[in-house]
Amino acid sequence: MSLTEKDVREALAGIVLPGTETKLLDTSMLEHLKVEGDKLSLTLKLPASESIHKEALRQSLDTVLGKVPGLKRFQITWELVKKTPPPLLSQVRHILLVGAGKGGVGKSTVAVNLACALAAQGAKVGLLDADFYGPSLPLMSGVNEPPLSKDGQTMEPLLAHGVEMISIGFLVESNQALVWRGPMLHAALSQLMRDVNWGRLDWMVVDLPPGTGDVVLSLSQQIHPSGAILVSTPQKVALADVIRAKQMFDKIQVPVLGIVENMSCFVCPCCGTETSIFDSGGARAAAAQMGIPFLGEIPMDMKIRQSGDVGKPVVVGHPESPESKQFMAIAQQLALTVKDRNVESPHAP
Repeated sequence: MSLTEKDVREALAGIVLPGTETKLLDTSMLEHLKVEGDKLSLTLKLPASESIHKEALRQSLDTVLGKVPGLKRFQITWELVKKTPPPLLSQVRHILLVGAGKGGVGKSTVAVNLACALAAQGAKVGLLDADFYGPSLPLMSGVNEPPLSKDGQTMEPLLAHGVEMISIGFLVESNQALVWRGPMLHAALSQLMRDVNWGRLDWMVVDLPPGTGDVVLSLSQQIHPSGAILVSTPQKVALADVIRAKQMFDKIQVPVLGIVENMSCFVCPCCGTETSIFDSGGARAAAAQMGIPFLGEIPMDMKIRQSGDVGKPVVVGHPESPESKQFMAIAQQLALTVKDRNVESPHAP
């Protein structure tokens, strides 16, 4: 009676992977099986995570195959397969970085209101607070609860104002200072991107930490953003820093889609008089100097500050206000710019 492939598969059917109840033939590990007379050759693909079980599995195969009638010789070839983790934010169509050369210019205010403006225009939007040392999203969104986990391994993003969001501020006490070095920051930030069930999104707005440090550099290189916008006040010191931020994005080949001038003027809540506390027109001039679009001016208005303090961004709390309409216009302009450039995440669905 000659040996057949059926005989071999019937013998292999009883082999169970070590430490599990899964049968070998119910997996995709068996890559190749060939019978030639009384000889057998097998190729098994073994995940790297299962390599510690290779010897036990080999012994099971030796025992089982040694009892197959008509089988005189067999050769097993092992291929170790390294599982590649899915790319970060792979289900996001457009990733928008919101950055600034220095802190205190209202970058988070712009990021939160732009995310809400994009959502108000019908897009599915996520917001990632990557500013670990100064997470302001919990206060500005009105969310102060930890994210839930359905499987004990991944987290569900929190939802506020039509935007899915996550922040380290949701995971630590509000008065707890993070004294972390660079490697800890990178690991935590990667976890917020990889281990959060974002789902399919049209936009992910990322509120970057201020400056041009290594967190900004590594993040920009990990997620392949569609582009970045810069936030500045009109004063010269802020403009000098934002020019350095533009140079950084140029070096890592992230297109800068434009600049927003925040706190362009102070609007008196009593008489409506506008006063240019931090000078005026500086960001517009800087945009012309750098050859990037000037996206608009956001004034210092009590409504913006009050809305952020109560967890209801001005786009949501005062949708008919001039400030809200300015954010909506900037969001629309960004959407058109990205569409015209046809720039998407390389892993977008």
